Amino acid sequence: MSYLVIKHGEVISQDIISTVELRYKVVTRAINREFWNSQSVTDHSLLVGSYGRGTAIDTSDIDVLVELPKSEYERYDSMKGNGQSRLLQAVRNAILTTYPRSDIRADGQVVKIAFTDGISFEILPAFRNYNYLDGYIYTYPDSNMGGNWRSTNPIAEQKAMKEKNFSSNGLLFDTCKHFRRVRDDRFSSYHLSGIVIDSFVYAAMGNWKWLKNGEVSSAFAGEYENVLANYLKQKLLFGLPLKLYAPGSNQVVDTESSIECLIKVINYIVG
Repeated sequence: MSYLVIKHGEVISQDIISTVELRYKVVTRAINREFWNSQSVTDHSLLVGSYGRGTAIDTSDIDVLVELPKSEYERYDSMKGNGQSRLLQAVRNAILTTYPRSDIRADGQVVKIAFTDGISFEILPAFRNYNYLDGYIYTYPDSNMGGNWRSTNPIAEQKAMKEKNFSSNGLLFDTCKHFRRVRDDRFSSYHLSGIVIDSFVYAAMGNWKWLKNGEVSSAFAGEYENVLANYLKQKLLFGLPLKLYAPGSNQVVDTESSIECLIKVINYIVG
């Protein structure tokens, strides 16, 4: 039995939305107070990840990019040893002043906040740069392997996702959310990252879209889902690794740890 994509199938409850909005503002204010001498609940922060791209469901983590002053980059970059790890600890300590009883840990590239109600935040400290070709690019710390700096372009990714969702009459977001629901309900013991889901669906769906009122389709039920499945099969021919690029930014997406679950999710959907 197939488990086909449905229109507007995943809706986050208003209670969760309100809780996320409140905590987002509280975290933002804690960062601004510590690093910018400001009490603002909106400045220097950006929803990224699934929430930022419009593909979150009620079980999704909330990813927040917090911009820090350039002087902080210079300070931690010049430190001997793993300055990136120390920067993450500084961000962790700033958030602890607001949530002293929460489980808050620095982990690789982010500071994770696990709330007792099951909602999790991942805070990515970053430094904003601008160039003519790419617009705003953010540099962020990676404390793994002795520490280094990486870059991300979430604004370009969000713009590309929003534009394709509009042109597909909402099918892009509905499909990405559907994949997340199957992953969480059926294959929760496996890993499948949100950026892999979004990058895959963005590339695989081609020009498919939901019909507008009054339009008639010649496609049969399940044809769209089979297009997605066949796209994956073609990409995995000859045992080659799956290559994906993030929408808009065209950054290479790491698929190695997600491919097994992606296959399981697609096979479940097509039945």
